[in-house]
Amino acid sequence: MRHVLILAGGLSHERDVSLRSGRRVADLLRRSDVDVQVHDLDVDLLGSITQTRPEVVWPLLHGAAGEDGAIRDVLETLAIPYVGSSPQACRLTWDKPVAKALLARAGVATPPSVAMSHDTFRELGAAAVLDAVVARIGLPLVVKPARGGSALGLSVVRTREDLPTAMVNAYAYGDIALIEHCVGGVEVAVSVVEGPDGEPMALPAVEIVPDGGLYSYGARYTAGETEFFTPARLSDRATAAATAAALTAYRTLGHRHLSRIDLIVDDHDTPWFLEGNVAPGMTETSLLPLAAEAGDEAADALYLRLIERALLGDVLRPGGAGNRGAGRPAAGPGPAAGSGL
Repeated sequence: MRHVLILAGGLSHERDVSLRSGRRVADLLRRSDVDVQVHDLDVDLLGSITQTRPEVVWPLLHGAAGEDGAIRDVLETLAIPYVGSSPQACRLTWDKPVAKALLARAGVATPPSVAMSHDTFRELGAAAVLDAVVARIGLPLVVKPARGGSALGLSVVRTREDLPTAMVNAYAYGDIALIEHCVGGVEVAVSVVEGPDGEPMALPAVEIVPDGGLYSYGARYTAGETEFFTPARLSDRATAAATAAALTAYRTLGHRHLSRIDLIVDDHDTPWFLEGNVAPGMTETSLLPLAAEAGDEAADALYLRLIERALLGDVLRPGGAGNRGAGRPAAGPGPAAGSGL
């Protein structure tokens, strides 16, 4: 029986989603006779890890606490294997402008954009800055925090008059706003997981059709507000292109074990990279579980395999548990092979 500790909660704006993700994954693992504990991100966490010494930790923390790499740095310091990407990969992915730049350099299309700090926006004069942005990128626009998830602070802007309010909404969740051209097309999410052989494999793409037209926080986590199609209703050519783009993003950003890549596929079957997620939601309406259900492997079996991959990665890593004498603690996993991180 494996002993797994799931981290869920934290103090980010996505706390409720994290708690739901943690409960759902814990329930599935317990059905497979895994000894699972769920712990919040609090002052008792490190003491609990030291006392119980779980075999694997699975961070299901959303927002900065779970996606900026900090908690994974701590787990590596404690020499605890964990499911998910390295701290370095998390930091690259968490910063959306950085992730977009890396993917563009790798040959994946990403919408034209401007990253604007709140200080620059204020000091240069909001009206002049926004006029310049609209002139360069053109309407419609998507405005969102440069770091964050679950569509918090995201707005679709169709007129110049609506842009100031969108900027204020984005700055409510961070001091840098990302302003992107709004690409028309089919919104899809492609989840990528580590296969039994260690190679990344894409799950079926999930097409997202929110009732209100915007995949907002409410549309993401309220049952019935969004219609999902799995596999996505794309042509074979578009499906292949979206899969290739997601795998490129996974490798370019140095992801490990699992991640989700969000894309827009336009009328020419071109996938446009929007963002990556190193801690994808695992609730009943989340996209990775939907993709898993449509694939060849049940969700509980997939989650068990990811836990085993985390343990195996620790054993195989130079200096890991499989390369040391008995009685010494195992070192945490390092960056994915070939990632350059």
